[in-house]
Amino acid sequence: MFEDHKGKPFDTARPLNYATSNIISSIVYGSRFEYNDPRFKEMVRRANQSICIVGSAQIQLYNMFPRLVSWIKNRQLLLRNVEMTIRDVKALVKNLKETLNPSVCRGLVDRFLIRKEKEEDSCVKDTPYNEKNLIFTITNLFAAGTDTTATTLRWGLLLMAKYPHVQDQVQEEMSRVIGSRQAGVDDRKNLPYTDAVIHEIQRLANIVPMAIPHKTSRDVTFQGYFIKEGTTVLPLLTSVLYDESEWETPHTFNPSHFLDKEGNFFRRDAFMPFSAGRRVCLGESLAKMELFLFFTFLLQRFRYTPPPGVTEDELDLTPAVGFTLSPSPHELCAVRRQ
Repeated sequence: MFEDHKGKPFDTARPLNYATSNIISSIVYGSRFEYNDPRFKEMVRRANQSICIVGSAQIQLYNMFPRLVSWIKNRQLLLRNVEMTIRDVKALVKNLKETLNPSVCRGLVDRFLIRKEKEEDSCVKDTPYNEKNLIFTITNLFAAGTDTTATTLRWGLLLMAKYPHVQDQVQEEMSRVIGSRQAGVDDRKNLPYTDAVIHEIQRLANIVPMAIPHKTSRDVTFQGYFIKEGTTVLPLLTSVLYDESEWETPHTFNPSHFLDKEGNFFRRDAFMPFSAGRRVCLGESLAKMELFLFFTFLLQRFRYTPPPGVTEDELDLTPAVGFTLSPSPHELCAVRRQ
């Protein structure tokens, strides 16, 4: 899809969303979708729209004051999106159920259905292996695993276009270390600058600034404050990722935050884009793998520049409003490298 634009400006959002969504599709369903599949395109569109709606002022207001329900128009759109997504997921699960072979596991749905049948045969009561849990497990995985990774990659390509000297160093390191072959996960340790750039993209992009709501499992006193059991707590990740006592230049894109004096990569304790504690992001290891493989491949194949007539300084890093902070709508040129 990048090559189809032949170096002319285009919006990177759609191809990156399709690509990352297909990773989850492969894990969940055991197969991927073609990018022109109408159901797939509509599911991705609804997922992106819902992410924006959830972060809107109206929905935030509703979360605080549920009695305003009749005033919140976005809520009805969100509920309709959820309803349509559940309908599509049920249809996909139905097809997998009809072709289920217990000796061949295609993906998560197959494994779940096999376990569900086993529980039913054993007359197990109150089993978590039921249709409702299956549907919401699938929708949660897609919601959490598609937009976040695609958004981070979009920030990455935008930052490469805005800071061409960083892009130069990434591409030089890859050419020197791995040549023309495609990078594998094991190459990460030999590409310290590239690894530092990916970490800095995640830190500065700060795509989930408030993480997701947590709840205290018991009464607790934290830093002198008493927090009652069952209290909703929002971990403000921004306060750590932009902490002036932890980062030399917290509001500037600076890969050196993750490099020592010898140019070796080192991890910082204040790097917490996946949240913290027992409820840390379930897909952290998958996301790290995806970000590294996608980013290195895309930087190997293309050079990213602003559209004609736009300077690097004019590329806007102001995020769009949503549950996740994505870049504002923009276009880039992806020029094929020799």
